[in-house]
Amino acid sequence: MTFNTTNTIRLLTMASLGGLLFAVGLRLNWKLVVHSMKGSRLGWILLINFLLVPALTLAVTFGLRIPTNIAVGMLLLAAAPFAPVVPIFVRMAKGNMALAGTLTALFPFFSAFLTPLVCEWSLRPWLGAASLKFNILTILIVLLSTITLPLTAGVVFSHYFPAMGRKLLRPLEIISEATGAVSLTFVTVVEFETILSTGWKPLLAMVLVSELSLLVGYNSSGPSIEARRVVALGTSNRNIALALLIAIQSFPNTSIVAAVVANGLVLIFLGLLHVGFWRFCTSTGHRA
Repeated sequence: MTFNTTNTIRLLTMASLGGLLFAVGLRLNWKLVVHSMKGSRLGWILLINFLLVPALTLAVTFGLRIPTNIAVGMLLLAAAPFAPVVPIFVRMAKGNMALAGTLTALFPFFSAFLTPLVCEWSLRPWLGAASLKFNILTILIVLLSTITLPLTAGVVFSHYFPAMGRKLLRPLEIISEATGAVSLTFVTVVEFETILSTGWKPLLAMVLVSELSLLVGYNSSGPSIEARRVVALGTSNRNIALALLIAIQSFPNTSIVAAVVANGLVLIFLGLLHVGFWRFCTSTGHRA
């Protein structure tokens, strides 16, 4: 991608996610946020996302003999849990919005410190003694400013200006969703050749990892269907922006960056399929 294309995608994505996350915050209040964490199994969710999913990805990449650069891209995604799109997917899938927003806002604090450690561990079989380059402070600032800040700002705004928040909610969602659709279409067209050049086996491996992660998350998050959908979507949809940030810091101008983008797009499309399935289940009265 050229510099201008990259900047265009970044601006569209940031505008869309910032607006959508702020809108998610407008739907919540502090009471819902606190209540959502009761019985949420946070420790278990962290263990699944920072240990089990990377280990699963490592096993799949070795078992299917995925090429090194593509495998590294997959492992970077595996180390970056709970994408900022998770609350939006959860809202569309009729899941627990408060839990989705709270977990998505909390994960940047854990990711800034745990993701680099997980990357060092999981990439060692592929990279040997080669050292990775991380700037933990930069990662923390980027994650907090693009995820935690707009979510928290929405909750605060809703608390102090509830009437205005209700008026802003739907127009903000419509504009942000439209911007997100344009961004996704744009990046898909730009990266379509990259996706095709990745090959069917690596993409199939990413699909396998995503579906197994979804099942593990769904079956490890308590009896509530709505909470299960949150953890399932959070575990299977990885933070592409975080994985890209680490890829650019450690592997600039390599095909690893393209591998992160290609596999990240696969995760987004799978997430949309899951959302569509759960919406169908909800509309027909099935519990899944």
